[in-house]
Order: sequence, then C-alpha cells, then structure tokens
Amino acid sequence: MTVDLETIKVYNARSIDYADINQKDAASPELLAFIDRLPIKSHVLDLGCGPGHMAKTLIDAGHVVDAVDASPEMVSLAHQAMVPARVARFEDIREDQVYDAIWASFSLLHAPREAFPALLDQLSSALKPGGLFYIGMKLGHGEHRDSIGRLYSYFTEEELLLHLANAGLTDPHITRGSSVGLSGEEAQHITITLRKPDNA
Repeated sequence: MTVDLETIKVYNARSIDYADINQKDAASPELLAFIDRLPIKSHVLDLGCGPGHMAKTLIDAGHVVDAVDASPEMVSLAHQAMVPARVARFEDIREDQVYDAIWASFSLLHAPREAFPALLDQLSSALKPGGLFYIGMKLGHGEHRDSIGRLYSYFTEEELLLHLANAGLTDPHITRGSSVGLSGEEAQHITITLRKPDNA
C-alpha cells in the first residue's frame, strides 16, 4: 500500500478547508504553462486531483481528464465542480502508454520514500512516448508528519532529478518557491515538468 491512511483521514476531515485554501491553483502559472504545451484534446491523468480545481481548468481547456484521488471526500468535492473524478490510489495506476500527460501536483509527496522510485516507473509506463510529466514536491530529507498528521516524504532537488531520470523522464523544466499549506507551516518546494522521450 502506497497511501498513508492517517493522511487520507486528514484530507477527508479537512476537504472543504483545503479546497478554500487552494482555489487559486485553478489558474496557477505552472498549470497554464503545462496546458500550453499539451496537444489538442490530450488525455491527462490528474493524480491526486483534490477538490478538482486544476482538473476543471484542464477540462475547460478541451482536454480529457482522468482525475483520481485517494480521499473520497475530495472526490465528492470534485464531482460538485463537475469533474468526473474517481477514488484511486497511486498503486492503482497500471495503464500502459495511455496518457498524453500526467499532472501530479503535490500528491506523490505523500507516498512512502521507499515506494517512490517504483511509482515513478509505473507512471512513466502509463505515459505515451513524448508525453508530458509534471510533479510538485516539497524539498527536504526523510519522512515526517506535519502538525495535522499528514505523512510527507522529502527529497533534495538532486535526489528528485535522479529518480525522475531513472524513470526515463528527461528535459526537466524547474520552478522553485515556498508556500504555506493546510497546516499553516511554510515549506520550500519545487515543480518539475519533464517529457518521456519519443522513442521510449
């Protein structure tokens, strides 16, 4: 199992708070830049879609979105936003070369560190050759719970880039920053957009 049940409990209990805090993500510069690079009517996996803000933006831009989240309450909020989301965990993504792009915005940071490389391999396999892959992560070391009980796996920038390269993802475009999330704690973060080679 790659999803921490205590983390899911927190998201179920705080889903509305999370949706309110992250509503601005629907028009984030990273998402809009990602959309600009997508082919018309791309099939996109939104992995950890939360309340569906970003999935809705992708849908409104004309793309077909498979929006998944391990929190039933988050999926319920996504349905209210007219996003056809479904409950699924990271390990449930077993498709082979079906997605034109994968959007994993600050979701995989809840996967156990030891499971992270295999999950990236799995997701890379689900991408079509030439497909785009986006990941947002918090930077740091080890595994820790935040003040409200969510489990986080932290990596350095160098570790992340190595894991992504090992999964066959290339040409990283990086943004760095800091943000305050649901727990009220500030953290340094990184977002990386990569591509699966056409000949992969």
